[in-house]
Amino acid sequence: MKPPCFVGLDLGTSGCRALACDEAGKILAREALPLPTGRHTQNGASEQEPATWWHAVAGVLKRLTARLERHRPLALAVAGTSSTLLLADGAGTPLTPALMYDDRRATEEATSLAGLAPAEAPVHTPTSSLAKLLWLLRHHSFAGKAHALHQAEWIAGRLCGRFDTGDENNCLKLGYDPVARRWPAWMEELGLPADLLPRVVPPGTVLGTVQPETAAGTGLPPECLVVAGTTDSTAAALAAGLEQPGDALTSLGSTLVTKLLSPEPVFHADSGVYSHRIFGHWLAGGASNSGGRVLLQFFEPEELAALSERIDPRRRLCLDYYPLPAPGERFPINDPGLQPRIHPVPGDPARFLQALLEGMAHIEALAYRRLNELGAPRPLRVLTSGGGAENRAWTEIRERILGVPVEAAPRTETAWGAAAIAARGWQEGGR
Repeated sequence: MKPPCFVGLDLGTSGCRALACDEAGKILAREALPLPTGRHTQNGASEQEPATWWHAVAGVLKRLTARLERHRPLALAVAGTSSTLLLADGAGTPLTPALMYDDRRATEEATSLAGLAPAEAPVHTPTSSLAKLLWLLRHHSFAGKAHALHQAEWIAGRLCGRFDTGDENNCLKLGYDPVARRWPAWMEELGLPADLLPRVVPPGTVLGTVQPETAAGTGLPPECLVVAGTTDSTAAALAAGLEQPGDALTSLGSTLVTKLLSPEPVFHADSGVYSHRIFGHWLAGGASNSGGRVLLQFFEPEELAALSERIDPRRRLCLDYYPLPAPGERFPINDPGLQPRIHPVPGDPARFLQALLEGMAHIEALAYRRLNELGAPRPLRVLTSGGGAENRAWTEIRERILGVPVEAAPRTETAWGAAAIAARGWQEGGR
């Protein structure tokens, strides 16, 4: 009998990635295919056709399973972009385009929720799933029942043939209460159609097995379990290796995102802080507008690497920078008018770069202090993903300012986190 393996799917805005892991988490194979660019307009629209997702998923799974002659996929989970939503009928046929995570048209709907939803509910922005759902109901007509589904939920439905179930992480911004584990009473005032909202289950819950016709088209065995997945950021945190309360992950990409594993949930809507329930813990986090975009305003990538070699991370410049790409900050300071603070500018470009890096490290430290003030534990160690994780000088500066060990995350692939959820689902629910 072939040894088992577990498949994780990661759908982003520009591509679909899949990988397979063995029981020890070792990657056996990976594949990827691009997704066509969605529709964007000046009124804030951002749409994709769900059919393009499925075409990429089927193709990437076919290529992946062709490389797994020595292993047998026993379970699969999907990670998708948060707040990407569509309406589908009972057979899974899309009734609307998918409104992507950054679609901003639901401004009136978000305003209407202001007097209804509690302040801590992460539904008050036009990009929330609930605001998008109200927008879709207002702008599309259909006969019969409809199901509101996120990207990961719809793909899981295509694999196993059921479209009535969502996961706790994706449904958070649809209004689901992850603490009480139910749809809250205030949502009854919205008068939503029957069966529109999904039955919600934790990530890793077995949803069913791969449909025979889907098995034939993807190369997956028909007994392969399909388990409830999660959002892309939660899967990325699992991949990075967050295991116990106090483990933290900072993503140093174009923006600076901090996430912290906590025994208790943390919510602060004004700062964009919310928590996902995952395997007995809570993943709390927030995002600053600072990050790599600021560095690229002043330096080319090659300059960053060369100048970083000239930095002495032990030397404190103490220029009190707050680097932002433009006015406005979300977290750890919630101030739409906050001005960037990047003066005075040293004559030596290496010292200027160091001042920017120190400023971002102080923002990171302030972010973790803010999460601690809101009820999360202090970080015990900080793992790092994104391009900034490779900068040795920045890592040493951050370790000095944060006062805890800082190291590169052992894994950065979101699909690995989805595969880990699939393995857990098989171990706990389907073995």
